[in-house]
Parts: sequence; C-alpha cells; structure tokens
Amino acid sequence: MALTPPTNTRAPREAHRLDEAALARWLAEHVEGCAGGAVTVAQFKGGQSNPTYWVGVAGGDGGDLELVVRKKPPGQLLPSAHAVEREYRVMRALRDTEVPVPDALALCEDVSVIGTPFFVMRYAAGRIFWDPTLPEVATAGERRAIYADYIRVLAALHRVDYAAVGLADYGKVGGFVARQVDRWSKQYQASRTGEVPAMEALMRWLAANVPSNDETTLVHGDYRIDNMVFSPGPPHKAIATLDWELSTLGHPVSDLAYACMGYRINLPGRGGLAGVDVASLGIPTEDEMVASYCALSGRDGIASWPYFMAFGVFRLAAIAQGVYRRSLQGNASSEDAGRYGAAVTVLSELACGIAEIAPR
Repeated sequence: MALTPPTNTRAPREAHRLDEAALARWLAEHVEGCAGGAVTVAQFKGGQSNPTYWVGVAGGDGGDLELVVRKKPPGQLLPSAHAVEREYRVMRALRDTEVPVPDALALCEDVSVIGTPFFVMRYAAGRIFWDPTLPEVATAGERRAIYADYIRVLAALHRVDYAAVGLADYGKVGGFVARQVDRWSKQYQASRTGEVPAMEALMRWLAANVPSNDETTLVHGDYRIDNMVFSPGPPHKAIATLDWELSTLGHPVSDLAYACMGYRINLPGRGGLAGVDVASLGIPTEDEMVASYCALSGRDGIASWPYFMAFGVFRLAAIAQGVYRRSLQGNASSEDAGRYGAAVTVLSELACGIAEIAPR
C-alpha cells in the first residue's frame, strides 16, 4: 500500500514533473532499504529555488521509508546557483555536530536519471513555522523557547571547526563581504528585468563601504525560521536545518543579520515582524536576539550592524529578482513567484533606508 504524503505537499507542478519510475530504479540501487518498494512522489508547496519532493517508499527491503529528493530546477540556470551538490556535502559534514541537519543519504549527478542533479535525504517529520509570529503556537513561553533554539543553532553553526569536519575548501577564507556584494550584484544584473534605482544606489554604497572587521566561519546563507524543522510538540526543539544551497565559508555576522531580517520586513506571502508587538507574543526583540547570539558566541557586541543588515536585505532583493525572472520563464518552484518582482523595489528601498542613503 502506498504511503500518504504530508499535508504540505501536492502533485508535482507540470514544469517539475519527474520520471518516477527512473527515480524508483535509482533509489533501489543507491539508497539502502528502497529495493522492491512502491514509490509515491509529491512536491512540497514551499520553496522558490530547488524543487523538493516527498518520496514514500512502501514495502521495500527496509520496510516503509519516507525520503526527500531535492533537485536542480529545469531550464537555463545562473552560474553557481541551485548548488544541490554543496547542500549534500555540507549536511554530510555536519551530521555529527551540534547543528541539527537531515540525514543526507545519496547524491546523483547523472542528469539522465530525472533531468537534473539531485540528492536524497531522510524525511524529518516535524513542524515548520512559515509565519515568524508563530500564530499556531499556544503560549508566549513556547514562542520564546522556539526563538531561543533558533539562535542557539546559529551560534552552534558558527562554532563548528569547518576544517575538522572536512570543509576547509568549502569557500575562501577572508574577504567574504566584498565578494558577496560583487556576486549578488552580478546575479542581480544577470536576472534584471527593468530599472530599480534603489538597487543601483545600494550596490554602489555596499561596494564602497565594506567593513574592515573580517571573520570566517561556516555560514548557512539563508538562515530564517522557516528553514528549520522543529519537534512536533512542546518543548519545540530544532531537529533539522534545511536549505543549505547558499552555505559557504563567510562572515558570521552576515548570517546573524539575515536571521534577524524579519524584524525589518513584512512581505506578502513571506510575512515578517516589522510593526508587530513581539513582546506581547513572547518573541524576543531584535536587540535581544543579537544579545543572545553574542552571549552564545562570546562576543561583546556587533560592529557595523547597519551595514550587515542592509547587505542582508540587498541580497534578499537580488534573490527575489532571480525568482521573478524564473517566474517569467516558467520554471520557478512556487506558483506565487511572480509577486517577487514588486518585492525587489520594496526591499532595495528598505535597505537604502537602513544604510541612510538616497535611493536614487
């Protein structure tokens, strides 16, 4: 009997349909416990970058299994984008650390199997909180505990000895911020669909004002609360950190600023904490989140915080532009990708405000 997909899945979108029979054959050969099983595939509803699928394997030689397949999207892709191979590598490297990650099982770089490279991981059954105000959580104390674990995992990630876990060559040491500004400026230019004056002003300012304080740790690159899976019931503990596509060696404060960006934004379809009375909900303030991180990482404070926050919002704007461009081409992973075009202007103007520069 086929397994039942989770409620946050649906039938694969037409643009993301894959050869289920070919996938089943590959799984039988490369993932322990899958041989002889009946495979059911459903696509997760969230995600804007790499199509992600729940795969149920019923009655295989390992019993019933629930897996996740994450693959590159179809179509022409920007250089270095959608790096599922890197996601697989970093999750394998982190499996024995304090950072909770899914159990990554196998990588396939053969495009003849289902059209693009993909990897397979074990399904982490738990809760994903898509709205950062956590409306489905019963008490203020539970919300505070969830955010405490959220920041705890980030600090744990930045404490990982990346060389010791085999990631010494996972990125360049030093100069991360300048390279990232250049990279995302180029990514934005490669996917631009019109003129956004605030983005132009922001790219100039970021390039000219890179902070001098430099550090290197392993960074997630897209660290936000909806990229975490928490245990189903209280106490809600983080059991898996998802979406490692943008991970690399970099400046830890860039990760912290991205993790706190929700306090500055409130976007349709994504939500945010801007304008929200977080104290009444039990959610820590931005200052409290930064203070918690500093305590966990042995810091006295954070230098150049406005720069890192403006940079984080800029990068989100560049990502939104890429999603919008893919929506015009018909191969974005989510049906609401088209709304991201308007978000580019909103975000870039917000970042200009944080940086206190004129958007034109």
